[in-house]
Amino acid sequence: MRLAATFTLSLLVLLVVGAGCVYLQLNGNITTFGADGVSDNRPAAGAGGSNVLVIGSDSRAGGNSRLGGGEGDVGRSDTAFLLHVYGDSQHAVAVSLPRDTLVDLPPCKLPGGRWTQPQRNIMFNAAFTIGQTAKGNPACTQNTVERLTGLRVDHTVVVDFEGFSRMTSAVGGVPVCLPKDIRQGDLNPNRAAPGKVIFPKGPQTVSGQRALDYVRIRHGIGDGSDMGRIKRQQAFVSSLIKKIKSQGVNPSTLLPLANAAAESMTVDPGLGTANKLISFAMSLKDIDLHNTKFVTMPWRYQGARVAIVHPDADALWAALRADRTIDGEDASGRSHHGKSGADRKSSARSASTGAPVSGSGISVVVYNGTRVAGLAASAADELKTAGFTVTGTATAPSQDHATTVIAYGPGRDSQARTLARLFPGADVQQATASGAPGISVTLGQSYANDPHAGASDASGHVPSAVSDKVRSADDNPCSNLSYG
Repeated sequence: MRLAATFTLSLLVLLVVGAGCVYLQLNGNITTFGADGVSDNRPAAGAGGSNVLVIGSDSRAGGNSRLGGGEGDVGRSDTAFLLHVYGDSQHAVAVSLPRDTLVDLPPCKLPGGRWTQPQRNIMFNAAFTIGQTAKGNPACTQNTVERLTGLRVDHTVVVDFEGFSRMTSAVGGVPVCLPKDIRQGDLNPNRAAPGKVIFPKGPQTVSGQRALDYVRIRHGIGDGSDMGRIKRQQAFVSSLIKKIKSQGVNPSTLLPLANAAAESMTVDPGLGTANKLISFAMSLKDIDLHNTKFVTMPWRYQGARVAIVHPDADALWAALRADRTIDGEDASGRSHHGKSGADRKSSARSASTGAPVSGSGISVVVYNGTRVAGLAASAADELKTAGFTVTGTATAPSQDHATTVIAYGPGRDSQARTLARLFPGADVQQATASGAPGISVTLGQSYANDPHAGASDASGHVPSAVSDKVRSADDNPCSNLSYG
C-alpha cells in the first residue's frame, strides 16, 4: 500500500512538472503582432459577446515550404472567418469571409510606420499582404473586418500551414468525408494526368499533411471554386471541434494542442500568454456542438470575384452586434423582461443617456450617410418608438460620414438637443442653408457600429437566404460539402 501511494505521488509530480514544462514552452513560443497597427477609429464594443478573427496564412516562411505554402516570401491569407461568441457563453457562430470578396480597405500601417491611403473595391485577402512581409499584416485584416462588419474584433489569431498541421496531429487526426474519389490532379490541376487516388470517397480520418491537402482541395468537386472549398473547411473545423470536445476541454488537453500550434501562430497582445490563451479556450467549453454554427457571408459572383449581397449581409452583422443568434434569439445572457426589439433598443439608449427620451411634437428627416443598407429605416423605427414624427428617409449626398450630424433650423435648438440624446457623440449644428426650418439627422458610421442599431428587423432575424445555409458542428460530416 505504501509502495502504491509512493508511486501515485511520484506520477502526480511527474504530470505536474510535465504540464509545467509544456506551459512554460508555450509561453516562450507565442508570437504577438503589434497593436500599434490597429486603427484608432474602431467600432464600439458589442452588446455582450466577443469576436475573434481567425486567419489562415499560406506563407512559405519557416517550415511551411515543405507543406505547400504559397509562392514567394510574402504571407498571404488563404482563409479567414470571424467567430462571434455570444454573451450567454452558450452559443457561437463562425462567419467565413471569402478571400476574393471585393471590399474597401481602410488605412493600414506599413512596417516603416507610414499608413496607407484607403483603397476601394479591393480583394479581401489583399489586406493581409499590405507591407509585403513574410508574417503578413493581421492588423490590417482586422481593421478591414471591423470596417466591413461594424463589429469590434476583440482578438485576432493567425495560424499558418505548419501550425495547422501540428494541431491536427496533436488531436490524433480529424474525421472528414468526401463526396467522390479525389486524385492527385484535383489537388494540383497543373498535372498532365489525373494521377492516383489520394482520398477515397466517403468518411476517413486525416492529420498532418493529409489534413492540409483536404482543406486545400478546390478542383474536382462541385464547381471547383473557393466557395465550395469554404464549405469543406467549415465541415473540417466542425469535426475538429467535435474531436477536441470528445477528449475533454480542460487545460491538460488544451496545452498540448496550443503548444503544437504556438510556434506557427501569431496572436494579438490580448492572447499573448499561455494564461490568456488557455483561459479564452476554456471560456468556450460550455458551448455545445449544436449551438456552434457556421455560415458564409452573403455573397454572389461578380465576374471572377465575389461581391457582398446587401442588405442580407447588413442584417447578419446587425444581428451579431445585437448579440442575437441566426434565428433571432437573444443570446446576450441578459434579461429584457419580454420587451420588443424596438423597445429594447430605445431602453438601451435611454440607459446610456439618462431619463427616457420623448420626441412628442418633434419632426425629423432621416438621412443615411453610410453604405450600410437599411440604416435610415432602422433609425426611423427607433425614433417613432420614442415618439418622434419622421417626415421622411433618404440617402445623404455623401456616404462617408464617420459621425452622425444633427442639423436644426431657427428656434429648434432645444428639440435638436433632445434628439441628440438618442445619438451619443453626434455633431449638433445649426443648418447653414437658408429656409431650413426643421431638424434632420444624417447617420454616420458611429451609428452603424452601435450594437443597438442596425439593418435587421425588430425581431432580430436575418434573412432566410442566410439562415437556411447554416451548418452546425454536430451535422453529418458527409453533408453539404460543396457549392455548385
